[in-house]
Amino acid sequence: MAEIKEKEPVLEQKSQFAVPYYAISYDKFFQFGLSVDCVVFGYHEKRLKVLLIKRGAEPYLGSWALPGDLVYPNENIEVAAKRILKDLTGISELFMEQTKVYGKVDRHPAGRVITTAYYSLIDIAKHDPHASAWAEGVYWVDLEEVPGLAFDHDEILEDALQTLRQRVRHQPVGFELLPQKFALADLQALYEALLNEVYDKANFRKRILAMNLLINLKESQKDVPHRPARLYSFDKKRYDELIAKGFSFEL
Repeated sequence: MAEIKEKEPVLEQKSQFAVPYYAISYDKFFQFGLSVDCVVFGYHEKRLKVLLIKRGAEPYLGSWALPGDLVYPNENIEVAAKRILKDLTGISELFMEQTKVYGKVDRHPAGRVITTAYYSLIDIAKHDPHASAWAEGVYWVDLEEVPGLAFDHDEILEDALQTLRQRVRHQPVGFELLPQKFALADLQALYEALLNEVYDKANFRKRILAMNLLINLKESQKDVPHRPARLYSFDKKRYDELIAKGFSFEL
């Protein structure tokens, strides 16, 4: 009887580096690094900015980068994101939302490191970031003036920006960046900065007021070099009631 030979395992991944999983020691699977990178957007003087650090450690010593670092073995991702942001910039108690996971084999020169990105949108006037830990400096930089970033942070920033713009169109998150009392011109300038678009003044005001989400305070601006504009505030209670009824915010 002819000897029956076992067939070689068929690999679904066609790559010169592919090997059967059982040929790799389990120890290899637990040698990956895990990190978090934070994209913090801020709004100030009608400009959308992003918080960057100057790296004070290798790799990429002295380069611009997003605030990010490795996750400790004993902490979960959400806790790590808040801890890392506070360690590097001093900012704490910040709402952050996860965007994407980045896992290119060669994205980190020190070895295999997979990173999870988070983004947040804050009022610059309400926060005072300062360099901590190994960050050499921390700066608010206009989006249009962002230099080349370390690692794959250019890609992470661009993805977070697209996520932010999609969310802003369907949720009134922009109101969080305005004072409690604001003029419609302030609201329009904010959304133009967030979405990088220019709106017709009359049409913008008509659409916003038609949503019935603003409270007319029956007050006007004071000490302004132009004709004082009417002031409004965002009616969050009304918004929550409308959402419960199926309302869709669309800008």
